[in-house]
This record gives sequence, structure tokens and C-alpha cells, in this order.
Amino acid sequence: MRIITGKYKGRRFDIPRTFKARPTTDFAKENIFNVLQGYLDFEDASALDLFAGTGSISLELASRGCKQVISVEADREHSSFIRQCFTKLNEDKDILVRGDVFRFLRCCHQQFDFIFADPPYALKELPTIPELILKGNLLKEDGILVFEHGKQYDFSENPNFVEHRSYGSVNFSIFQSSGLKSLTSDSQSL
Repeated sequence: MRIITGKYKGRRFDIPRTFKARPTTDFAKENIFNVLQGYLDFEDASALDLFAGTGSISLELASRGCKQVISVEADREHSSFIRQCFTKLNEDKDILVRGDVFRFLRCCHQQFDFIFADPPYALKELPTIPELILKGNLLKEDGILVFEHGKQYDFSENPNFVEHRSYGSVNFSIFQSSGLKSLTSDSQSL
């Protein structure tokens, strides 16, 4: 696993073979972050990484200058690995929450500029997650949610949906907490 860009560009971390997590591929990660540059300035943004897994996205966010990254991961081994990675980078402002994402969503009262969620594709509650986040008031105004999911899901009917991107077998749906959808639609029709 490597960090694509930012102050830790090129740093690599070896994921233990015992991990059950499916990390976002470097190809998909690089492409989705390129798309996100048009939506968000990561410098000084507050970010939340749900189902953090290997911590790949959390590390990328820290490298890009987010003022705070909160990573939520239930698995003990994965959480320990993420903590070790942050320690190696001397990222003491970032927070790791080892616990259930759904419980975290119910209890969290903080708002974020950016939320990334990459649940296990087989998770039965997967289709409910974007709505939980959007209705839970977790995004600041104009905040961005990137939701990674399998190809069988379509979130385009959600009023906060902005666009869908696919990179191989990796699918991302992008949502925004307010009005960009109409701007995006208008600019595509020009």
C-alpha cells in the first residue's frame, strides 16, 4: 500500500497477509482523488474515513493536509495497523476509533468537510449507508461523501447524488450536502 501524493508521497506500508480487508486499489484511489480536486480543497479539511480497513484512505487524507482525520474501524488487527502507520508518520492529530461504524454514526455530533465510506461489499446494510450519513447531518454545507460500492448498486436517485465513477471493479458514488448537483448537470449540458 502506498501514499499517492502529498507530504508523504511514495511512502509504502506492508499490509499483513492475515488481513481480511480489501484495500482500494492505487489506480482507483489516484483517480477518485483526481476527481475530488474539483470538489474540495483537502488542505485544512476535516475528514472521516468509515470502514477504514487498511487505513489507505486515512493516510492519503493526512498526506494531503487535512487538519483532522478520524478513522473508524471495528477490526482489532486492522485498527492496530492503522495506529502503527499514523505513528510512523508522526500524525498525532488524527484519531482512530475502534468500533462499529453504525454506532459511531448514531453518536457522532461532529460535521466533516469530507467523508469516505468503503464498507464490505457483502454488508447487508450497505445500501442504507449514504442516507444514514446524509440525514445524520455529518457533512458540513457543501461537504462531500464518497461511497465505494459494488457495481450492482445505483444511488443516482438520491437528491444529494452528484456523480458515479467506475475504475475496474471499483465503483464510487459521490454525494454533496447541498446544491452542486444542479451546477454539475448544467455544466455537462453546455
